[in-house]
Amino acid sequence: MRKNDVGAAAAILRAAKRVVALTGAGISAESGVPTFRGENGLWRRFRAEDLATPEAFARDPKLVWEWYDWRRGIISGVTPNPGHRTLASWEKRFPAFALITQNVDGLHGRAGSACLHELHGNIWKVRCTKDETISENRSVPLKEIPPHCPDCGALLRPHIVWFGESLDADVLGAAFDLSATCDAMLVVGTSALVHPAAALPFRAAASGAKIIEINPAPTPLTGEADISLQGKAGEVLPEIDELLRKES
Repeated sequence: MRKNDVGAAAAILRAAKRVVALTGAGISAESGVPTFRGENGLWRRFRAEDLATPEAFARDPKLVWEWYDWRRGIISGVTPNPGHRTLASWEKRFPAFALITQNVDGLHGRAGSACLHELHGNIWKVRCTKDETISENRSVPLKEIPPHCPDCGALLRPHIVWFGESLDADVLGAAFDLSATCDAMLVVGTSALVHPAAALPFRAAASGAKIIEINPAPTPLTGEADISLQGKAGEVLPEIDELLRKES
């Protein structure tokens, strides 16, 4: 990463009125949130792909909730990093700023982001399997496994988009609308491989937005981005913010 690249990114943002950020697992990994998939994501003898499905929950809701309770316990011990906090502060810097995330850990909300669109849900929220009511439950560990709705007694499930499920149409629609109308999009800590989120930067670019990618390693988006900064979000975003502050 060269300093003039950071300067070029700051120049794009300085000229923008409508800014959107899309974040992925990389920004949370910097806070210590582990990846719960793949070889390093094994829990007991199960993989995430074996547990994060409607079929697994229907078959054994207690087992699925034990896994989510374990995950929640790990995530409860981490805190937002400078990347999360910088993005949260930019809601006040730009006339219009929105954050779209693929992460479910809730760190953006804890950092202060309010205009937040969580594509894959939130591990700290639960949903009633009877009436679909969504509420927060931040108990660690859970007082009851599996938990039940205090109003109707039905099972509660994690408010997470599982494998085989569609994303919430309203959340996804808002994400595409924001992408189509922004002046600049930051793509932070994402592999640019998981769809439909991976399509959002291309939607933004097709509408004339400038794309700024921040990621430790190249991705399929790198060659298409206007600026590609290879580095950690917790380091690069504060550097951009410092330039914006100096020249504002």
